[in-house]
Amino acid sequence: MSAAKAEILRRIGAAAGPAPASAPAVPRHYRRSGELGKEARVDLFCERAADYDARVHRVAAAELDDALTARCEELGARRLVAAAAAPGRPRGVEVEPDDPPIAAAALDGLDGVLTGCAVAIATTGTVVLDGSPSCGRRALTLVPDLHLCVVDAAAIVETVPEALAALAPAAAAGAPLTFVSGPSATSDIELSRVDGVHGPRRLEIFVAWY
Repeated sequence: MSAAKAEILRRIGAAAGPAPASAPAVPRHYRRSGELGKEARVDLFCERAADYDARVHRVAAAELDDALTARCEELGARRLVAAAAAPGRPRGVEVEPDDPPIAAAALDGLDGVLTGCAVAIATTGTVVLDGSPSCGRRALTLVPDLHLCVVDAAAIVETVPEALAALAPAAAAGAPLTFVSGPSATSDIELSRVDGVHGPRRLEIFVAWY
């Protein structure tokens, strides 16, 4: 360690004073269960997801394919990759199977990706992907510019602790967990918002009622 660095640390230590004998206890009285009914949870999730600039569509399960088809037409999406067990299939769209896994360069040439989700969190407007057949591998939702995500209304929980409890088996098995709150964006560079740096620029969420 250089003499200058040692002097800086000495001065910081002198200014901070002696360390406390023990750290104060941190309250851990988190609310671990939700209080809202299903419809209120869905309403809250849709509101919070929209706050994060996701486009949210509420559809009956029987109308999911119609909704996906219409939105793909509006967005000009003609070629998608879909997770193996992703709910719904838009008509008139070429769906590329990810078997064998599609290379990143080829994924970048597709219009978007269609997935389901493992859990959705109402209070934060977050969808969570766990690498399961309905979610697909992580690269599928990081490379394409458009993410169509189907959320089963029954998979929406109210709080983060509830979501973590539901995801515990996947985490214990070493599954990759990806928490998505809105399209990818960052303001790290000169506080200017840039979309699509670490993932898709557009997130379309379809909340399906069964």
